[in-house]
Amino acid sequence: MSLVRKPGGTFLLLDSYELDKSDQDELMALTDGGALIEAVLNVHPFHTIHCEFMHEMLPHARLIGTRRHHEHAPHLHWDKDLIEDAATQQQFADILDFSIPSGVDFISDDDSVHVGSVIVRHRESGIVHVDDTLMVINLPALAQKMVPGPKLRFHPKLADGLEKRAGAADDYIRWARDLARDWANTNIVCAAHSGILRLDDESFAEAIDKALEHVSDTLDDHRKTYG
Repeated sequence: MSLVRKPGGTFLLLDSYELDKSDQDELMALTDGGALIEAVLNVHPFHTIHCEFMHEMLPHARLIGTRRHHEHAPHLHWDKDLIEDAATQQQFADILDFSIPSGVDFISDDDSVHVGSVIVRHRESGIVHVDDTLMVINLPALAQKMVPGPKLRFHPKLADGLEKRAGAADDYIRWARDLARDWANTNIVCAAHSGILRLDDESFAEAIDKALEHVSDTLDDHRKTYG
């Protein structure tokens, strides 16, 4: 979960998470008891477990999610706007950039395939918040002696997430390269489940290129099967 301060002094939360007491106390201290938090943007369709906790903690805040959030937890008071829609993203375009990968299923029929999501970038700080689509992999200590530091990687189930059609692999590559270009001054990637990557020794574009190289066999196999 990321906390974003808007220029006027109010806040947005990116994703829901059931905080322990110390973190919850800190969050409330920063946001006038939560009153300054305007909205919670849930950006990954398969991350639903903590939404109820967040809604109970911040009942006044807009609870924005994907279509699957509405279907999976219909008892919550969801905002009518969906975060995957461009019109919803435009409401926050003064401070945030959004991207959805091309060539993959945004909501897979297989609940274990979490390749698709809405990636968010805080423009001023150059920090990217991402759930699963991009992951930060910490290599074993022995490997880090040869290849130091954590690495940016695409979700390991990319092969299952790619759309079963010709051109999907190339669409995914094009999206990734466009992201690397458009968000070139990204300096930190906050990735769900895995960690925080500080891009001190390489650029975001270089990290994306290496991540693409790591899945090149997956993308080639998809082309061989679907064209």
